[in-house]
Amino acid sequence: VSDDGGLTWVEVYRLTGPANEATMSAFALDLSAFAGTAMKIRLNSSASIDTRETFYVDNLRINNFQSLTTLSQPVGNLYYPSLVGAKDLHLSGIDGSGVTVAIVDTGFWLHPGLLFSPSRVHRVVGQYDAIAGEMVTPAHRSTDDSGHGSHLASIIANSRTPIGSDFAGVAPDVKLFPVKAFDENGVGSYVDVIAGIDAVVQYKDVYNIRVMNLSFSSPPQSYYWDDPLNQAVMRAWQAGIVVVAAAGNTGPDPMSIGVPGNVPYIITVGAMTDNYTPTIAGDDELASFSSTGPTVEAFVKPEVVAPGGHIAGLVSPNARLRLDHPQYLLAGNYFMMSGTSQATAVTSGVVALMLEQNPSLTPDQVKCRLMSGARPAVTSTGSLAYAIFQQGAGMIHAGDAIATTATNCANQGLNIAADLAGTQHFGGLARQDPTTGEFTIVNEAGATVDGFAWSGGYAFTNGFAWSGNYIWSNNYTWSNGFAWSGNYTWSNNYTWSNNYIWSTATTGINQWVPQE
Repeated sequence: VSDDGGLTWVEVYRLTGPANEATMSAFALDLSAFAGTAMKIRLNSSASIDTRETFYVDNLRINNFQSLTTLSQPVGNLYYPSLVGAKDLHLSGIDGSGVTVAIVDTGFWLHPGLLFSPSRVHRVVGQYDAIAGEMVTPAHRSTDDSGHGSHLASIIANSRTPIGSDFAGVAPDVKLFPVKAFDENGVGSYVDVIAGIDAVVQYKDVYNIRVMNLSFSSPPQSYYWDDPLNQAVMRAWQAGIVVVAAAGNTGPDPMSIGVPGNVPYIITVGAMTDNYTPTIAGDDELASFSSTGPTVEAFVKPEVVAPGGHIAGLVSPNARLRLDHPQYLLAGNYFMMSGTSQATAVTSGVVALMLEQNPSLTPDQVKCRLMSGARPAVTSTGSLAYAIFQQGAGMIHAGDAIATTATNCANQGLNIAADLAGTQHFGGLARQDPTTGEFTIVNEAGATVDGFAWSGGYAFTNGFAWSGNYIWSNNYTWSNGFAWSGNYTWSNNYTWSNNYIWSTATTGINQWVPQE
């Protein structure tokens, strides 16, 4: 690769076989980095290729070799099941079978990859419209005017195989219970969203709903226990549903975790990006938009991160997001979006795989093992490349989460029944130095834990690996809590509005962010 008068030259070496998408797929990773740039393609081959032939390289169409080519189409990431270790589980027969995932979002699109399992069985067990206050009849009816909910469903469950034999969904055999609680613009009232969450709890046993995906966020207006939406989320966790929520897209500043991601009990997910090179781990990065902790109540958030950059998912032709952002349309009704929403959906799929392999796991046990199996970004010297307030325990890995036998490493010291009853509330172990502004972690005795200091700064780091061998010296003390003392001192003088009216409150799907 070289520069020539402001143009990028890429030499393409022909392998064997006909000139088609399959033989060119090896070059997709190299060419994807140049999307949106003017470039020339120079052919270097011992065999002739007709320059009029068309090549498709990871959804980029390249016509007429040796002519000026502008790669203006985006490059969508369909490799995320491999990035989180789900592909290997698919090969061993673990694909989410027997588990139902509820998606509280903008609705559902009637697409074969979402409607049918790999064995062509209808997967939508039921669908609830919280805005209308009723079950959708028939259940497999398109209700998604936005496209956001369908994109998430595709990440979790798409049974199509657009790349070789790989499924596009993390858990392609799960069943789905879509809940429409947001309109075409991605806005939902607290009343409707809470009704949607309550419906998931109501039908939990009827449809074996084990996982609930919440890919939306709004700024906190109170302590976590006072927020009625958070109370509904806590009731779902207490009922035995693993709740997976987005950290939010308002990072990278500290204390930017939104509602309901600030609920200490649940699994809150931040986003990383593969930097358009899914087979090269060393240039991965934490997404700059990914919200970071700690929460106002001093809990470390997010718990984990997952792929959330330039994710390809299915969106209907008339979806609002697709109409508003036509430049991110890919081939075959695939559409590219980035966000902690997408990372949350990836994580919900992994949780479904965990529950298929071991249906007896409780939500606390799932959270513990997901964190224990995560791989933090670590530098060549063995130190954390990102603070735990940014990456939590690290990037999720389905195989490691299933393999671990870790116990009692999440939600220790918390009591959700007392929390919901209002008799006791809880705080975490994060502290901020009022002089330096530095965030640290303390243990139960109040002593600072070495190695977790963070100034709140953000930096793109190079040369790290997602390490599966990192030793957490404090045994996840930072994921624990203790009785709320109310005397945390934050340098930004965090205050609440005393006149907030919950009955008119709204929330929304995470804001649009750049395609990192």
